[in-house]
Amino acid sequence: MANQWRSAAYELRKGIMPKEALSILDQRTHATYEIPIHDGTIRAMDLRQMKTGPEDFGLMTYDPAFMNTASCRSSITFIDGDKGILRYRGYPIEQLAEKCVFLEVAYLILFGELPTAPQLKEWVAEITHHTMLHETTKKFLEGFRYDAHPMGMLTSTVAALSTVYPESRHVLDPKVRALQIKRLIGKMPTIAAYTYRHSLGFPYVYPDNDFSYSENFMNMLWKMAEPKYQANPILARALDILFILHADHEQNCSANAMRAVGSSQADPFLSTAAACAALSGPLHGGANEEVLKMLDVIGSKDKVPAYMDKVKAGEFKLMGFGHRIYKNYDPAPASSSGPPTKYSKSPAATPSSISLWNWSASPLRTITSSSASSIPTSTSTPASCIRPWASSRRSSLSCSPSPALPGGWPNGRK
Repeated sequence: MANQWRSAAYELRKGIMPKEALSILDQRTHATYEIPIHDGTIRAMDLRQMKTGPEDFGLMTYDPAFMNTASCRSSITFIDGDKGILRYRGYPIEQLAEKCVFLEVAYLILFGELPTAPQLKEWVAEITHHTMLHETTKKFLEGFRYDAHPMGMLTSTVAALSTVYPESRHVLDPKVRALQIKRLIGKMPTIAAYTYRHSLGFPYVYPDNDFSYSENFMNMLWKMAEPKYQANPILARALDILFILHADHEQNCSANAMRAVGSSQADPFLSTAAACAALSGPLHGGANEEVLKMLDVIGSKDKVPAYMDKVKAGEFKLMGFGHRIYKNYDPAPASSSGPPTKYSKSPAATPSSISLWNWSASPLRTITSSSASSIPTSTSTPASCIRPWASSRRSSLSCSPSPALPGGWPNGRK
């Protein structure tokens, strides 16, 4: 009897609940079609059946900027721009930025769960093992002009790693792929730091395994003649949070470039180099560089109003204010605002650290506070969404959300 009741209820629900399908009437032929709907999407190939005759190729979609196109299903990142939500694997970005270090978040993104203490120890050891660059790669970097753009150096050097590790082309082998991922995570800060020191004419600093991931990056950037670099802990934490906030951001331009190149089974280094090349553009990661150039042009706080007048007149484009995905609230600034504020008051900061922070963050805070009310009215970004260091990134593709994980932290974490 119970089974009969359940069967009857099921049939009743089938009759009441709306069907997940789209009915289309083709006015050209007066034919009707029923297209299945899955997770709020339809498959573009399902439109191919709509033809005016035997010679017709079939209906296609046209979306050159991927404004309303999903290319994959992802359980890594969930973004709700209207509500200002960013999650990795179901975890709110605010919680990860507060409670985790970058390598924990990298592990979470790759494997779907936060590591236990033993897993984290092993993971950190594996990444640290791969921070060193081959001497031939270092000489490759030395061959660039003194004024070479750092993104060009980074892209070229990452691509060159494909020749250092020829086994990386065996992309169908999971163990080989995993090894290249560890190499990339470990070596990327080393390459970035070397490009910086190359521009200054300073000798390269080898990685130091005594440091954390962020501290080691600072060491390779700023160590001079001292026997042992002393990393400012507050700045190191701020840098770690910035790494977390930039770990993933859905199907953006560089992610699509990497997926497109990787679909040909190119090795991870070449695919990552393609993503770096996309990131260098002024409408993607290069927007951060454009912001710094803009600050150099403005020069000082008293010149902001005059600059904003020129922006309103169409003489300049205002770079770096607002992110087109987030319509009301961007979670990244709130997640990163704590440590930098503390750092700016820290007496223990090293001169090189102070110069970097003053060079980047302080002008941004000055510009934001003095010009937020002067943003042109044609801008669609509300004042509550201002993100001074955000790139003018193209709208990313749809990404299916991960279910929110239960309260607390798994694997005994607090």
